[in-house]
Amino acid sequence: MTAKLPARRILLSLAAAGAALLTLPLATPAFAQDKPIRVGVTAGPHAEIMEVVKKVAAERGFRIQLVEFTDYVIPNQALAAGETEANSFQHEPYLKNQLSKTNWKLAKVAYTISSPMGFYSNKYKRFDDLPNGARVAIQNDPTNGARSLQLLHNNGIIKLRDPKNVTASVADIVENPKKLKFVELDAAQLARSIPDVDAAAVNNNYAVQAGLNPARDTILAEPADNPWVNIIAVREADKDQPWVARLVEAYRSEPVKQFIDQRFKGTYQATW
Repeated sequence: MTAKLPARRILLSLAAAGAALLTLPLATPAFAQDKPIRVGVTAGPHAEIMEVVKKVAAERGFRIQLVEFTDYVIPNQALAAGETEANSFQHEPYLKNQLSKTNWKLAKVAYTISSPMGFYSNKYKRFDDLPNGARVAIQNDPTNGARSLQLLHNNGIIKLRDPKNVTASVADIVENPKKLKFVELDAAQLARSIPDVDAAAVNNNYAVQAGLNPARDTILAEPADNPWVNIIAVREADKDQPWVARLVEAYRSEPVKQFIDQRFKGTYQATW
């Protein structure tokens, strides 16, 4: 990983609240804020991108405070509890799955970046080279685990009962010719598990954070036009607030797009 942008961050543990997002390019005069908009992000690329968004916003009189998390569960919890105003770290299927299990009132307000996920291995150059009975690590949360299983299904490695089910689990595998043994781990732990298994699925933010290059190091990867595009989320009660539109515009600004293109070189891709 290249050097991170210098920036002041709030680093919190799993029980904390989320970091940084967006700002906005508007022809209208910048509006005054008494308090900054608190935006939750996960450590790694999402935090790096939000640092740039924060700078763009500051130039337009819009203050953002980044709140950085180390997992995928707490950012939405913090948003629902009013500890942040927005977050940017997840794809829409993950948000929908969390909302189906809670009474949180959160809403997607914009798409941000696409980051095709893949499998990594220290032992094999191609997924097809894995032997019968190989140990394969995947995420233990429903949507990301399903995402990994769908990737294997789409490449003919396993067969799922319903390949469109965004919460499919190992129990939904109906054919497993290689008798792969699935090890389910927290998404943040998967990069560290690579030496201990035959292959591991790693979300791009954690892969980049661990020094992996998703564009070069994967042994099996999603196509760029996958349905797992990342989003900005806010509370439903806030989605029509003026600051939300400005936040989205700031994120989807040209300086942010240029940073994504130059910094990640196709590993993460702007969707606008």
